[in-house]
Amino acid sequence: MPFEITKDYIQKIQQLIAEDKEDTLLEMLAEVHYADIAEIIEEIEYSEAIYIIKLLESDVTSEIIAELDEDTRENILKGLSSKEIAEEISELDTDDAADIISELSDKQIKEVISHIEDEEHAKDIIELLRYDEDTAGGLMAKELVKVNENWNVLTCVKEMRAQAEEVTRVHSIYVVDDNDILKGRLSLKDLLTTSTKTAIKDVFIKKVDSVNVNDDAEDVAKIMQKYDLEAIPVVDELGRLVGRITIDDIVDVIKEEAEKDYQMAAGISQDVEADDTIWELTKARLPWLILALFGGFVSVSILGGFQEAMNKYPVLFFFTPLIAAMAGNVGVQSSAIIVQGLANDSLRGSYFKRLLKEVSQSLLNGFVLAAILMSAGMFFLGFELKVGITVAISLISVIIIASIIGTFIPIILDKRGIDPALATGPFITTSNDILGILIYFSIAKLILGF
Repeated sequence: MPFEITKDYIQKIQQLIAEDKEDTLLEMLAEVHYADIAEIIEEIEYSEAIYIIKLLESDVTSEIIAELDEDTRENILKGLSSKEIAEEISELDTDDAADIISELSDKQIKEVISHIEDEEHAKDIIELLRYDEDTAGGLMAKELVKVNENWNVLTCVKEMRAQAEEVTRVHSIYVVDDNDILKGRLSLKDLLTTSTKTAIKDVFIKKVDSVNVNDDAEDVAKIMQKYDLEAIPVVDELGRLVGRITIDDIVDVIKEEAEKDYQMAAGISQDVEADDTIWELTKARLPWLILALFGGFVSVSILGGFQEAMNKYPVLFFFTPLIAAMAGNVGVQSSAIIVQGLANDSLRGSYFKRLLKEVSQSLLNGFVLAAILMSAGMFFLGFELKVGITVAISLISVIIIASIIGTFIPIILDKRGIDPALATGPFITTSNDILGILIYFSIAKLILGF
């Protein structure tokens, strides 16, 4: 059964801390996974969290700190000296260490780096801090296993043993030349079944997928997803092997991107969480609310221009919210499918075929919905046939136009380097609401002749 953190368990932890029973607490946490301890720390008071961090060994607490929410981690690090932070950092792989150090002030970064005893580890961390966090360089770790193509199998095995001590998981064995240029990868099976005197250049696999340090993190995620890779090597501009990215880092990228797209689709322009300050939440939400308010003003202005129609055919007014809502809903549905296709890199075919497909399915949806609406209106609301035809044609037209807009706006945004998730939020809903009302009354004017 998975470990469960209950209210009673948390209270027991807090009681042991209050009574300063270190041995009992250590025994209690001995078999608990570091990710679960991180969750416990999220639930307890700051002083209690610091107590646990300082009680446990650095090889455990370093992993705990890496698992914490950014805000919690920031608070925890404030309670530790630069030397204590350096001790934690020294136990982590370079990518996790660089991520944590990057959250500190410039002054504290220098202090922490100066306290790291392993100079090579410190040098690697400093190198990673140079890269943007949303690039392959910002994601990669320096720990990997590489062998020279000019070595024989026996030398290769000896070197691999030494290198593997510094690597948490050995996903792949990379082959380089004397200048560290990535040449390929080595199969463990070939290594085990080949004579110890055989040169590595005679047995390694030359085909190997790699990414450049400056490649976008999302592009790296797409490559690893497409080819089912657990790890991918990273090269610099000269083709030299400088690091590797593992699947756990890519899962974090995918999760963060999904959260960002979800918030953008809901009309939140910045990355925020529920426990952020009122000011931060307001800044994230207000821009889109202002846009929606502006859209409302435009809709009211359009309705004001058809005042005569309202007076002559008041029944048209009752269908205005329905038309506007259908326009917004259809637009969001269409854009959501396209945004998903763009995100998964699965959008294929010509734009003309895409247009033809959208118009066809919109016609089908429109006719079904219009028939239901027209039948219900005439039988239950008793409006005349001419009005029913007006509403039905308007609904079909609105669905077709909204579907086309919802399809091509994300594609256009993506072509211009703008996040297409923008098109699934209030932007497309508001624009389709306005367009839906305009189409509705324009068709009504044409058929009813007011």
